[in-house]
Amino acid sequence: MPEFRGTTICAVKKDGKTALAGDGQVTMSESIIFKNNAVKVRRIYGGKVILGFAGSVSDAFSLSEKFEGMLNKFAGNLMRSAVELAELWRNDKLPRRLEAMMIVADKDQLLIVSGSGEVIEPDGGVCAIGSGGNYALAAARALMQETGYSAEEIAQKALKIASEICVFTNDHITVEVV
Repeated sequence: MPEFRGTTICAVKKDGKTALAGDGQVTMSESIIFKNNAVKVRRIYGGKVILGFAGSVSDAFSLSEKFEGMLNKFAGNLMRSAVELAELWRNDKLPRRLEAMMIVADKDQLLIVSGSGEVIEPDGGVCAIGSGGNYALAAARALMQETGYSAEEIAQKALKIASEICVFTNDHITVEVV
């Protein structure tokens, strides 16, 4: 069975708002664009949390479902939910590592959560994951430092720049703001 991969997710926290942008491309293997308009950014927990995922599609869905379960268990506490999810891997309660990552945010926090049990709070209110993540991250950092754009504008523009460089990223961009 071929592996479905390829996406870029970028988050920007600025002026009390956090924007999460994701492209719509799903790539099969290394050479086939399987879908152009997938939505990999969504709202969860009654719209109070935004989540964007990258990696193997089935693992990304599994990771996001497990996180959403923790969020419900811990009354929407983003950090506690992420740490408790990470503990499942550390205590060998999950059978394998997931080949996926996600960015999650609420009105106060921004976190990167990996499918291997890492939880990272990014520096400077900017982070990105996925195949075009480094391109989006560089663009978002520059836009954050050198412009007066809003969090949403920076995230959108960073994804657009990444789509012009990374063959696994397209310009069908979805943005959610919290």
